[in-house]
Amino acid sequence: MGLLSKKDSKLITDPLADNNPITIQVLGICSALAITAELKASLVMGIAVLFVLGIGNVVISLMRNIIPSKIRIIVQLIVVAALVIIVDQVLKAFAYDLSKTLSVFIGLIITNCIIMGRFEAFALANKPWQSFLDGIGNALGYAVILIIVGFFRELLGSGTLFGVPVLGDPIEKTGVYAFGYENNGFMLMPPMALIIVGLIIWVQRSRNKDLIED
Repeated sequence: MGLLSKKDSKLITDPLADNNPITIQVLGICSALAITAELKASLVMGIAVLFVLGIGNVVISLMRNIIPSKIRIIVQLIVVAALVIIVDQVLKAFAYDLSKTLSVFIGLIITNCIIMGRFEAFALANKPWQSFLDGIGNALGYAVILIIVGFFRELLGSGTLFGVPVLGDPIEKTGVYAFGYENNGFMLMPPMALIIVGLIIWVQRSRNKDLIED
């Protein structure tokens, strides 16, 4: 018998594609638009949400039977705020420049619709292990979209990946720049992130017609 049952596996795999929190549930769009101009920032934000949602779902699940219904939202906010503070302090200690780049968006994880939605819709009604898998799955689904968007925006907008030039030198005109290519500054602007997300949504619905609303 494997570590994960078929039902448990779907908690991780479904949010990666046909129930993706960004492209299907349309949650967490703001950070997808704001911080994906650099692949490194996209990756770190994905890891931060992975930590907060995975651990947060477990904590809420463990407390689900003792949280009074009237204050459950307040309790959820306290849990996610505590986890976000940990992430913020770790970034400031070990990646200060990146913490400045992400700045307010790390704090806004507290009100991220994906996290509060999973607390409310899943963790409050399920056991810790299933809640952990649900949190990991949805966080990975969120991170995958951020990384895809960040990859294309940084590559085509700056000619770099993780800050390292990969297309050549635009000043010396080496690499693809020797053939007349120029970096597309529009790729670094938030509207381009929305366009890329839209293209991902189009590809998903082209592959799976069941996702197309009547």
